[in-house]
Amino acid sequence: MRMRRERKFWFMRLLLMMAAGVFLYGCTGKSTHEASASREFFAMDTVMTVTAYGGRCEEAVEAAEKEVERLDALLSTGAEDSEVFRLNREEGGFVSEDTAALLEGAERICKETDGAFDISIYPVMQAWGFPDKEYRVPEPEELKALLDRVDGSQIVLDGKREKVTFGLEGMEIDLGGIAKGYTSNRMMKIFQEYGIESGIVSLGGNVQVLGRKADGGNWRVAVRSPKGDGDFLGVLSVNGKAVVTSGGYERYFEQDGKTYHHILNPKSGYPADSGLESVTVVSEDGTLADGLSTALFVMGMEQAVSFWKLHREEFDAVFLDKEGGLWITEGLEGAFQSDFSYEIIRK
Repeated sequence: MRMRRERKFWFMRLLLMMAAGVFLYGCTGKSTHEASASREFFAMDTVMTVTAYGGRCEEAVEAAEKEVERLDALLSTGAEDSEVFRLNREEGGFVSEDTAALLEGAERICKETDGAFDISIYPVMQAWGFPDKEYRVPEPEELKALLDRVDGSQIVLDGKREKVTFGLEGMEIDLGGIAKGYTSNRMMKIFQEYGIESGIVSLGGNVQVLGRKADGGNWRVAVRSPKGDGDFLGVLSVNGKAVVTSGGYERYFEQDGKTYHHILNPKSGYPADSGLESVTVVSEDGTLADGLSTALFVMGMEQAVSFWKLHREEFDAVFLDKEGGLWITEGLEGAFQSDFSYEIIRK
């Protein structure tokens, strides 16, 4: 059996620097008279880069890094002293304000996407070996039994947002599908608290920007090609938005000549096979963009477009299918540049 492991730190950094044309595009053209500060570090299993311009920029990036560390410790599924680990062990319990907010966001996305995004998929993720990188293909009977524990509607947060109850025996959760989006939202708020009006954070496949660049122009965020060779599908011109991409090419393994990626369909327990190669969501809300990038990937093109038409005031998207077809929703018209031909999805 041949397995392809997740990228190591140095390789992840290299890809980030390429795809983060994200980041490099964003910083070019800034005013040379504007004070700036930047940090790069590893957290939440990915390389993160934080940059702020003006204001108390040094203090802002330091506070942002500390906030990431705090949330990482709070939300980790593997650290025994984390809140999520305790909830999984005890099948519920009292929660902090941050965890309550994430549970509410997850519940909303789960409900609106008819379960295409479901944080209770964690036991199935464990069976596939994605959390600990001990990859394997579970037997159908094993998956069937584990799916009895998967139902996001059975995660109940009380009216005071203080306590959560798991309604199914053996239920466990993983907030990783929206944690980075929530974290980037928090970092934007911290920037503002320190008087920052221009900044960018890149958390692996998640990018979020505050305001415009220091020179007054839009940030230019590159959308990486799934080929993983440094190519871009295109470049988005944005301000005050989160840009989050999900795709099966990010984490996967191979067994007996077949590839298995980490984005599982909560209804089948198997890697989603929706015909999509990647989905990029653009929204003012990082948490929403994070969760929807996964949900739309699971849904597939037809359902994803129908969902966008119902919620087009909240987000826009870039879709790439397995045949190489590229689409953008109409809200990105004029904001997306690409060397590839693409079609515009209109309401």
